[in-house]
Parts: sequence; C-alpha cells; structure tokens
Amino acid sequence: MGGGARELAGYLAALAGWVAALAAAVLPHWRQSSYAGDAIITAVGLHEGLWMSCAAQSTGQVQCRLHDSLLSLEVHIQTCRALMVISLLLGFFGIIVSVVGMKCTKVGEEDPVTKSRIAVAGGVLFVLSGLCTLAAVSLYATQVTYEFFRESTIPINARYEFGSALFVGWGAASLSMLGGSLLCCSCPAKERRGQQYHRQPQPSTAREYV
Repeated sequence: MGGGARELAGYLAALAGWVAALAAAVLPHWRQSSYAGDAIITAVGLHEGLWMSCAAQSTGQVQCRLHDSLLSLEVHIQTCRALMVISLLLGFFGIIVSVVGMKCTKVGEEDPVTKSRIAVAGGVLFVLSGLCTLAAVSLYATQVTYEFFRESTIPINARYEFGSALFVGWGAASLSMLGGSLLCCSCPAKERRGQQYHRQPQPSTAREYV
C-alpha cells in the first residue's frame, strides 16, 4: 500500500472511530438491566448512560431522565465523562490536523517534510483519543462487573449488565488507534534523506588547464 493510500485508509478509519466514540458517549446504553418481574406484561427494562437514564416498558413506552447533578454522580461516571470529552476533543483536532498533513491534500505541498510531520501529529492525536475512549469504556465495564458479582439482595435478572454503548466504544477505540497508527507511518525521515541526497553537489569531471 502506497503512502497516500495508507494515509487515506488511516484517516477514514480514525474518522469512523471518532464518530463511533461520539455515538457511544451520547447513547444511554452503557449499562442495562434484565427485565424485572416474571410477568412480561409488567416488564420494565432500565438503561443508564453517562448523561441520562431511561426506562423502557413492555408496551413500547420509553421514558428518559437526565442525571440530577454532576457532583452527586459516582466517581467512575464523572471520570468516564471527562475521558470521553477529552477523547472527542483530541479526535476533533486530529481530524483537522490530519487533513493538512495528508499527501492527498494540496496544503503545504512545497514542504513535504513538514507536511509529513503534521500527518504524524494528527495520527498521535487519534491514538491518544482512542486510548482515552478505551480507558473510559474499560473503567465503566469494570464497575459494572464489580457491581454484578458483588453480594447483594438484588436478583440476578435485575442486575445491570454491559450495554451496547460499551461495545460501540471498544470498536471506536480500536478504529481510532488503528487509523492513528497508519497516519503515524508517514515518517518524514526518508523524505529528508532523499532531499539531502539530491542536494549534494556532483563532482566535476572537467579538468582545468592552465
């Protein structure tokens, strides 16, 4: 795969990862409970996310409510919120920086070494964004697992389990880190050596006669 095609594939993968991370941060399905009760008619499903909690009844009615206060939230939810916001900001700046540094764009064509360095910087931002997403999702999943296996009077069918947003977040982190790694392969060292090679003066073969 050529350098330009590799950069384009990395950029598209990282962009898809950023969109998936945004969807995961917004979705209220970070954890969900099994339907409570034995009667299907009175069943209720609970879903909770970083920003709101929802209750879905078997009749199809869904009610959502935003979390009351930031300070009253648990520590892991606040931490996951901060990590996801940082991840989205890093990914946003990575999108802008990578466009400037990619070979398929015409910005900064007169200096290919600097252009490659900008592409590498965009890849680093995407990798950091993916790591933040991975940390947030893994931290939340760890807390859900701990609460599920903790001794409690809550029945098994009413305890919270992994929600679909966690899997979306894991996929988003993988795409972001993969795309960022491909962009980081735009190493400017080869281009710098090539320019220095072409700039070396050629030895003169003509002899001067006095």
